[in-house]
Amino acid sequence: MPELPEVETTRQGIAPHCEGQTITRIQVRNGNLRWPVPGDIAAHMEGRVIRTVDRRAKYLFLNLDQGTAIIHLGMSGSLRIITDNTPAQTHDHIDLLLHSGVILRFNDPRRFGCWLWTDAAETHPLIASLGPEPLSPEFNGRMLFRLSRSKNTPVKSFIMDSHVVVGVGNIYANEALFKAGIHPRRKAGRISLDRYNRLAEGIKEILSAAILMGGTTLRDFVNSDGKPGYFAQSLLVYGRAGEPCPECEIPLKEIRLSSRSTVYCSRCQR
Repeated sequence: MPELPEVETTRQGIAPHCEGQTITRIQVRNGNLRWPVPGDIAAHMEGRVIRTVDRRAKYLFLNLDQGTAIIHLGMSGSLRIITDNTPAQTHDHIDLLLHSGVILRFNDPRRFGCWLWTDAAETHPLIASLGPEPLSPEFNGRMLFRLSRSKNTPVKSFIMDSHVVVGVGNIYANEALFKAGIHPRRKAGRISLDRYNRLAEGIKEILSAAILMGGTTLRDFVNSDGKPGYFAQSLLVYGRAGEPCPECEIPLKEIRLSSRSTVYCSRCQR
């Protein structure tokens, strides 16, 4: 599933081609996504100018001169910039034709993504209750410490809760907890402020590095130019169960937390 770094990489890739452009036409080949594409989407978008392309959590916003399209890539979706006559393929569900001749193409093999319309993105039900952005000043160790005091849930589940902080997906939660030396099963309410400070800094560092490397391609994700991300080559623990810990060299262990693969070092993480 594309996580925050992959979605931010997509935003950075499509924004220069989309911002300031008038939408000539929207073609919906298959609107049966996770939530149906609104039947009147063309009336809302055609003839409008894309002012900005923004991101909130794993949602992309096409902010027009009136209203906003909210896009989610789901489990395996992507947005591609098409500058030639490349024909649409089976899973290319939506094309946005811009005045420049460029096409913004939405591909989603599993159809778990979405393309919705709203007059006010920040008050939309999908957006309104989200936690802070992990790369914002608002997110820090003090915030995690304060929110965790009554929590008996494992810390890994805690930091993956989008009401606490957005965008810390499974891959990046594994990596951040290793970097902070925190066992993923440790109860969130039993972790000190000092350790939460290290964890918050680790989350920021790992997500920033992943964005610079174009995200993590494990299976389906490609950038807006069709190229994969390269952060997978820098992963320290995720997907490396049984391999030597990069710090102490004992074999990394794997467990399941909330039905998700969780890899950690039993010596380095307490």
